[in-house]
Amino acid sequence: MLQIKHLSITHKKDLRLILQDFSFVLNPGDRAVIIGEEGNGKSTLLKWIYDPELTEDYAEAIGERIASGERLAYLPQELQKADAEKTLYAFFAESPAFFDQTPRELKALAGSFHLPQDFFYGDQSMGSLSGGEKVKAQMMRLLMARPTVLLLDEPSNDLDIGTLEWLEEMILGWQGAVLYISHDETLIERTANMVIHLEQIRRKTVSRITTAHVPYLQYKKEREEKFEKQARQAVSERKEKEIRDEKLQRIEQSVAYHLNTVSRQAPSKGRLLKKKMKAVKSMEHRFERQDAEMTRMPEEEDAIFFKLGDRDAAIPAGKTVIEYQLPCLRTPDGARILAKDISLHIRGSEKIGIIGDNGSGKTTLLRLIAKELLSRQDIRAAYMPQNYQEQLNPEATPVDYLSRTGDKEETTRIRTFLGSLKYTFDEMDHPIAELSGGQKAKVLLLKMSLSGANVLILDEPTRNFSALSAPVIRRMLAEYPGAVISISHDRKYLREVCDKIYRLTEHGLACVPDFA
Repeated sequence: MLQIKHLSITHKKDLRLILQDFSFVLNPGDRAVIIGEEGNGKSTLLKWIYDPELTEDYAEAIGERIASGERLAYLPQELQKADAEKTLYAFFAESPAFFDQTPRELKALAGSFHLPQDFFYGDQSMGSLSGGEKVKAQMMRLLMARPTVLLLDEPSNDLDIGTLEWLEEMILGWQGAVLYISHDETLIERTANMVIHLEQIRRKTVSRITTAHVPYLQYKKEREEKFEKQARQAVSERKEKEIRDEKLQRIEQSVAYHLNTVSRQAPSKGRLLKKKMKAVKSMEHRFERQDAEMTRMPEEEDAIFFKLGDRDAAIPAGKTVIEYQLPCLRTPDGARILAKDISLHIRGSEKIGIIGDNGSGKTTLLRLIAKELLSRQDIRAAYMPQNYQEQLNPEATPVDYLSRTGDKEETTRIRTFLGSLKYTFDEMDHPIAELSGGQKAKVLLLKMSLSGANVLILDEPTRNFSALSAPVIRRMLAEYPGAVISISHDRKYLREVCDKIYRLTEHGLACVPDFA
């Protein structure tokens, strides 16, 4: 059993309360997902549970963690810099459990992750792996130690669809407890039997935590029904209050009028009117006390609001966006052939999704396509890489990064846009390095929008958006009037956004006619 008692976490820089007096218990068999908008403290909570020292640099925490007899395993959202420089063998050899594995166990583990058995002994650096391969390597090292509690921060990031399905089965069959963060709605819907919802309401001035021991879809349905019922009740009570107050006001005005006009020769009548006015005032005070107990309108964290592209981003249906031919796709160092005979033709505002196994070369291919399109003069292309650091300046603030002229009018417009994406005033002035993955992704998408691009090249565009923001992002991209070329393992994104889906194999791009 893992137990958290009365945990409160405050961000040191802007003194924002991330969590307040949060308590919960995680038992074997619990598969709890932490959901919430970007920047609400999901990763901070998971880090603190694993090791409070991981959050000491930027957050102050008060609370108790009880994990007696449990073996905790933690998957961070991003591979640590020190680990990126290690070879695969050095990375696995750091875990004593690696040497306790039999060849048969290593073969079975590698097979479940769709990797060759000699993967553990490779001299390739961890940093040179594809995004999905990095996640797989870290997950395999965690599982070797046979933990009882898994703490997973975005385990679904960059995993190919086959491994995502394995991850679902692993979580469903796990005998211990699992506490995880994921932006893959399909994974959440299929695996979570407990929901921990972190919210920042009233313009991120109040922290609210909801814990529900129900599957995710049931939680969403019950929450919507509760909010709708509460809203109806609140509206009904306010209408009744309005009618009552109008009636009381008429009575009070009538009594006041007669008091002002009563003759001094009728003292008894004046006394009766004063007594009646006193009763009216008493009733008024009683109603005020009752009104304090009225049903409140439900407070829900505002969804992000964002539109990508305008009429200028539209592309004529007959215009060829790209006619791409590549005889041979190699690894970036040129040492290995990944695929042959690649052909891709995109016309008009088509939205293309590329899938494939981890390590098949999708990101390498997309970089080559981006290089060609970004150099073109007849289109305006914009590129979102898988590694945001390729585009973002970690030392700059979001406002500085997005500014072109730096004038007051432009700065005001940028701050307005960032506000619609749920940035607080303080967060707009934080260095980008301090932002969450989802907040960084929002900066890149906003940069694309401001650029007036009519062709978007996106490597895993939804990977860092919460299950709450992702539907907005999918709708925004589906309605985008320009062309989209993307890599994704997000099954909802592929179904809802993409007109065509291609699988990258060693023989080139193969169309997937019926993606399920």
